[in-house]
Amino acid sequence: MKASGVPRQPAVDALMKIIIPGGSGLVGTRLSQSLAGDGHEVVVLSRSPRQSGAVRSVYWDGSNLDTWVEELERADVVINLAGRSVNCRYNARNRREIMGSRIDSTRVLAQAISGLVNPPATWLHASTATIYAHRYDAPNDERSGILGGSEPGVPETWRFSIDVAQAWERELEAAETPHTRKVAMRTAMVMSPDQGSVFDVLLGLVRRGLGGKVGDGRQFISWLHHEDFARAVRWLIEHDDVSGPVNLASPSPLPQAEFMRVLREAWGAPVGLPATQWMLEIGTFFLRTESELILKSRRVVPGRLLDAGFTFSHPTWSEAARDLCDEWRRLRSAS
Repeated sequence: MKASGVPRQPAVDALMKIIIPGGSGLVGTRLSQSLAGDGHEVVVLSRSPRQSGAVRSVYWDGSNLDTWVEELERADVVINLAGRSVNCRYNARNRREIMGSRIDSTRVLAQAISGLVNPPATWLHASTATIYAHRYDAPNDERSGILGGSEPGVPETWRFSIDVAQAWERELEAAETPHTRKVAMRTAMVMSPDQGSVFDVLLGLVRRGLGGKVGDGRQFISWLHHEDFARAVRWLIEHDDVSGPVNLASPSPLPQAEFMRVLREAWGAPVGLPATQWMLEIGTFFLRTESELILKSRRVVPGRLLDAGFTFSHPTWSEAARDLCDEWRRLRSAS
């Protein structure tokens, strides 16, 4: 049965039912626990469901309608984080899985939402800051930013990342959900102290005396503290006049050499050995990942958030790095 009316918009302080497909990863786990801590009913859709405190977990395969659709009826918000990790080599099989996991999950969510009597008011959808061009000259915001894919002299694998990001957003835009507002969250690297996170990997380099300049060190790193990611998600839910692409990134991206220098200072490491580009290529080959994750210049700023008056708890990397280092230490000492 099709949706018959415009769903209710929850008040800012109202408790909501929030569905998070693909919410079992590091970022999703942080977000789901944060939202559940506010008192919201949070349900994670996962291929490997497991109960985690107040967060319920329900099975889905990311491509077929099933009993999980019942969770969407009368839900207030869907936050789709589903998609295979890009931290891998871009061989043919991994490319199929990276692209397919994003397109299939978006398509089946659209199918499910379009068939609900009481669909969610808001659909927040994961996208990536990687959609923007590799550049040094100016920051990319939503209004004047340049989408990537046609930069001269960059590796072919970088084009694949752009193709994935653009296909992901096209699928969201094509979804026929007239009673559900859609937002594409173009998210920078979310920094959290959890084991296996981006921050944990970078800090691991620093702790081993590495973590210096990579290549020429000019490439910009766009980042976002995990607390500000959760705050931005809340803000997007509350502001029902916002739709379309929104950059979720701190307002202060830094060149990689400066970014790592600040992290070394926050940890108290006196030096960090540099790595040439060819050294990085060898290292990422043996680590089964891609050098694009380090070498591409992602100079992304949150234009729409700043224009609307959103304030960041951790706007600068120097303060955020100190906070994350302290949190990293607390987590390890408690375990």
